[in-house]
Amino acid sequence: MIKVGLTGNIGSGKSIVARIFEILGVPVFRADEVAKEFLFDSDVKAILKNKFGKKIFTGKNINRKALAEIVFNDKESLSFLNSVIHPLVKKSLEQWLDNNKDQKYIIQEAAILFESGFYKEFDKVITVASPENLAIKRVMERDGVGEEEVKNRQKNQWSQEKKIEMSDYIIYNDNTKLLIPQVLRILMELKK
Repeated sequence: MIKVGLTGNIGSGKSIVARIFEILGVPVFRADEVAKEFLFDSDVKAILKNKFGKKIFTGKNINRKALAEIVFNDKESLSFLNSVIHPLVKKSLEQWLDNNKDQKYIIQEAAILFESGFYKEFDKVITVASPENLAIKRVMERDGVGEEEVKNRQKNQWSQEKKIEMSDYIIYNDNTKLLIPQVLRILMELKK
């Protein structure tokens, strides 16, 4: 099995590219989505409530926007959150890989694939690249946040240039290049 990591900075279009791979029949593990699901876990909620207090809750559920305001403005808080969530995501990935062990190749989508050091687990890495101003606009529209908040989130990720340097493949999502032909080219190379 060829394990492929799919990454890119916030707003680059990782999820759209992952969806194209899925439509083409490639199994995709969405680490960021799995991580969000763990925010509903009662043990995780208790740990985060103990650390950050009731201010991150709306009723019985974690308010992701309130949590984001804390962790994206304080590296220690982000490290704590990652130390709680990452082992759970890794365990889910291991189960998912076992369930997909007969596949020729799989893709794992993760925003912080390089930052976490997890890229070393993959045979190939794809980075989705997008102009910063376009990525910021996408996140502002998607999440209903201001430009400053998006820039604070970006500070916690490596530069796009560094990710490109370390990647085997680049998919350019700049609204001028079609995504599907780029994905198909990568799939053809993986099949060799």
